[in-house]
Amino acid sequence: MTPRMTPLELMTKLISFPTVSRDTNIPLIDWVEGYLASHGIESHRYIDPDQPKHGLFAHVGPQVEGAVVLSGHTDVVPVDGQPWDTDPFEVVEKDGKYYGRGTCDMKGFDALAIWALVEGQYADLKRPLQIALSFDEEVGCLGAPPLIEAMQGVVPKGNAVIVGEPSMMQAVTGHKGGSGFNTHVIGFEVHSSLLHTGVNAIMAGAKLIEWANQMNTENMAAKPTELAAMFDPPFTTLHVGIISGGTAHNITAKDCHFAMDFRVVPGEDKDKWKIAYLEKVREVEAAMQAVVPETRIEISPRFDVPALQPEQDGLAETLVRQITGDNASHKVSYGTEAGQFQQGGYSAVICGPGDIAQAHQPNEFIEVAQFNAGHDFMTKLVARLCD
Repeated sequence: MTPRMTPLELMTKLISFPTVSRDTNIPLIDWVEGYLASHGIESHRYIDPDQPKHGLFAHVGPQVEGAVVLSGHTDVVPVDGQPWDTDPFEVVEKDGKYYGRGTCDMKGFDALAIWALVEGQYADLKRPLQIALSFDEEVGCLGAPPLIEAMQGVVPKGNAVIVGEPSMMQAVTGHKGGSGFNTHVIGFEVHSSLLHTGVNAIMAGAKLIEWANQMNTENMAAKPTELAAMFDPPFTTLHVGIISGGTAHNITAKDCHFAMDFRVVPGEDKDKWKIAYLEKVREVEAAMQAVVPETRIEISPRFDVPALQPEQDGLAETLVRQITGDNASHKVSYGTEAGQFQQGGYSAVICGPGDIAQAHQPNEFIEVAQFNAGHDFMTKLVARLCD
């Protein structure tokens, strides 16, 4: 019989795979599939048709509906340019912390989920347990929807999903939705001394960015709804994080590229923000074309993540609260795959070890105490599924 690995051994193995979102995750998935198979657990894959990325899901326990699904993503953010003190893809324990890329976000939880699935294989489960490992979460939660679809009819439908994003093992029952749009402003180059005869794509794009600033100011000043007031900040935010374009300081820029992203509080319609942005784009484009008709602005979707809506007596929330004893209200402004599972017909909650403040940081870590708390949670979960 293949020895059962500890949660720490599993996390160490998972982190050794440098599954940055721009790269493949297949070696990690191959290893997980092999490890589960060594314990008699059959895995199933979703194979992305356009890139070398795989999702994986598996089921243990009785072949009936109503499973608890442990959901995690396998991709991590890059370490390029970050001042790490240790090898990012090696777990290093120091001062009560485990350091490594993904320890917090979220291979620590993935390791605990794999551990729980194997433990469940050897336990007398009365209610089944499933695992769902996705990809491309860090670039817009792109891998979960096709994985959720692939699960249907292959394994019995689960009814409670625990998404293990770092929440300090608290039950998070709501998060903002998000959408993003790649924006390409196409101007017309002339010498900057004759700028009135050309169209500067950067300066035209700046009008869209200033519109975002204005919307943020208005949203911040408005009285939040009761639901929005649960979030920090309690309003929808617009953001541009990267911008590029231009050829030289004395030439009007022909191109300007940036992404306009929205984090929308539950209760607001993401599509209304898309419509508002497109209206502003057409307004700016019309002014450009009044100078040079062939100029334009091209918009394409970047990501679309639904909000996690608080549920009334949700199955997932109730289960997590029973195990953790946490009865407080927790909402977060970051997005997760929980809203996508909710749209797929599952009750969903966020609960995982670690502090989101450590996610994506150089010298990312999870406190040993938090990792142990996650282990304790999984032990109690397996025991509960045996009752």
